[in-house]
Amino acid sequence: MSLNRPEKHNGLDMQMFQELIATAKTIRKDKSIRAVIIDGQGPSFCAGLDFEAVSKTPTMIPKFFIKLPWGKDNTFQRVAHIWRDLPVPVIAAVHGNCFGGGMQIILACDYRIATPDANLSILEMKWGLIPDMSAMATLSRLTRVDIAQELTMTGRFFSGLEGAEYGLISKVSNDPMADAQALAQDIVQKSPDAIAATKYLFKKTWKKDTRGALLWERITQLRLLGRKNQRIAMKNGLSKGKAPQPFQDRTSFK
Repeated sequence: MSLNRPEKHNGLDMQMFQELIATAKTIRKDKSIRAVIIDGQGPSFCAGLDFEAVSKTPTMIPKFFIKLPWGKDNTFQRVAHIWRDLPVPVIAAVHGNCFGGGMQIILACDYRIATPDANLSILEMKWGLIPDMSAMATLSRLTRVDIAQELTMTGRFFSGLEGAEYGLISKVSNDPMADAQALAQDIVQKSPDAIAATKYLFKKTWKKDTRGALLWERITQLRLLGRKNQRIAMKNGLSKGKAPQPFQDRTSFK
């Protein structure tokens, strides 16, 4: 999946918000999809919110900021956090500029592969704002609080190499897309149920107390044992020299 406003460095406007969320919903429903790669067309991954476009649609801010009573997030938060909620791994292949909203989108991905010279920033401070597109739910999983605060308070730019040192970038690569495709290809060879369960389990247990983490291990494992894809994985693991049996479409984990 590609962000495709290259002439605007893939700046986020109303249409991009709506299309990103709609795409994620489509992916969730399509159980044949095993992994997702997000990249950006043109010179940048995503330069953040397109303030010029927003100024032409003044209703966008209040409309997207309001949270419906039955929901957990508003539209600004959902466009990023929805990738963390998908039952398949999401890999961001990052190059060029990745600022503000673009940065918060990749923070909600499962893996972030970036060029060494990628230009990154939690840029909201420049506009007198805080990051409000789910960064508070994702930064804490990836880096220390002092690093998160310093990058947020200064809004300074940092490279892909620095991002890897901070824990915000998973891997530095001269060809992020090639490495993202290789990782995706490795993952899709595994049981899609076990992959979905792994993402679900880490989301439920990361930084949770030991008792709670062990409980979720048991619950999640019980949902896998004896399922068709688990039986296929067992047969493939025990077969010697035979072609592996293909897996069936994944089971949803929420």
